[in-house]
Amino acid sequence: MRQCVGCQEMKSKKEMIRVIRTNEEEFLLDATGKKNGRGAYICPDPECLKKAVKNKGLERSFKQAIPMEVYEALKEEMEKL
Repeated sequence: MRQCVGCQEMKSKKEMIRVIRTNEEEFLLDATGKKNGRGAYICPDPECLKKAVKNKGLERSFKQAIPMEVYEALKEEMEKL
């Protein structure tokens, strides 16, 4: 079980999308859940992404400020899935 950084609900890993930070400080969506990097989980729902932006859920998970461009890229990538 993992907690969504947006809605704070506990769900299984398979129901969620993993957001990772690579060693190169790049943020990616990891639909497989197997890529290397520090991870945080979010529901595959644009509303959860909005909540994560509002409550700074990803910033708390990664313990660093996250540029708005990263959120825009995540939003675009989430729409493709």
